[in-house]
Amino acid sequence: MLTLHQVQKVYRPRGWLASGVETPALRDVSLHVAAGDFVAVMGPSGCGKSTLLNVLGLLDTVDGGRYVFEGTDVTRLRERQRDLFRQSRIGFVFQDFNLIDELTVYQNVELPLVYARVPAAERRQRVAAVLERLQLGHRQQHRPAQLSGGQQQRAAIARAVVNQPRLLLADEPTGNLDSANGEAVMGLTQKLFVIASAAKQSHQNEPFGCDCFAALAMTDVFA
Repeated sequence: MLTLHQVQKVYRPRGWLASGVETPALRDVSLHVAAGDFVAVMGPSGCGKSTLLNVLGLLDTVDGGRYVFEGTDVTRLRERQRDLFRQSRIGFVFQDFNLIDELTVYQNVELPLVYARVPAAERRQRVAAVLERLQLGHRQQHRPAQLSGGQQQRAAIARAVVNQPRLLLADEPTGNLDSANGEAVMGLTQKLFVIASAAKQSHQNEPFGCDCFAALAMTDVFA
């Protein structure tokens, strides 16, 4: 179980803007997600979706409340502990994919395993398996610029799941996947916590083109 309990986040002005107005981004947010759940956080730009994903992904800290990740109160972790926790348990799919242009698809997907010091033989096995699963085996030596938008998204998903995380976070992923690849993604993530953001609820904005996500409006989160 992944649980947020009355989480708060406030952005405070710094430096020469220190006398400015504080901006509350999350107010008493409570959320419970079970393994295997697919949750889409809906809402317009500026409502706090990205802030919520940053908190869930341990890229940002909270100013109040608790975040419990499978029994661990991560709000109590120190910075280095958060980094290690994030590296081993959380995968990210960014809105613009954030693939490294100078690296091949294979190298992009392999990178999290290199940082995690996974042995080379196991890295090769894992990367090859996930690329084949997402029908990118024939593209592994290509650069991101040589891929279509859908292929780039699949490469980003492969990189996010290759380290076998417990939580997958996606910031406004579009429906660039055909049905076969959509099913492959769901197969790779069916035992994870999967939380995605979307600008609004519509068929075109369904995360990864899948209609199996439960919608959670930010107006509901702030209620």
